[in-house]
Amino acid sequence: MSDEKWTKEMTAEEEQTAEAAEQPETPETDWEQEAAKWKAQAEENQNKMLRAMADMDNLRRRVRKEQEDLAKYASLKIVEELLPVLDNFERALAADRESMTVESLLTGVDMVYRQMVQVFEKEGLQAIEAKGQPFDPHIHQAVMQTQDPDFDSGVVVEELQKGYQFKDRVIRPSMVKVNE
Repeated sequence: MSDEKWTKEMTAEEEQTAEAAEQPETPETDWEQEAAKWKAQAEENQNKMLRAMADMDNLRRRVRKEQEDLAKYASLKIVEELLPVLDNFERALAADRESMTVESLLTGVDMVYRQMVQVFEKEGLQAIEAKGQPFDPHIHQAVMQTQDPDFDSGVVVEELQKGYQFKDRVIRPSMVKVNE
């Protein structure tokens, strides 16, 4: 490199250094300002995350409480609907025994029975059909077998205990006698 060119390059570098020296020094340079900006952003994000976690904890507690209340009071509706049935049973028991006949007692019991069946049916309970139906191990429980010429093989001849299903779930299968 020629001395003249080298001198020009050195002069340019010296000028830049001199300009930098002339500028007043600030306590924070660009990278320090950038670091402070990122630190503030990190703190803000940390606070947002902590608030979101607190909100999630509150939501979990609220949902758990609602589930507990739902389980605790799940049967409230049906109990309320059965109260009139209970009232009618109490009226029947309080009736004058002197003037009551067997026929009036049976009529009253039948009325209360139908009222109770209506409540259960309204809630989704239904009796399982058994007699004359083909045996189905999902809804019938065979406890006896018989030979009856009036029925085909594998058909329920007699229902010994009524079975029930609640909506689409069998809660008690029918106890039945099946034809061989």
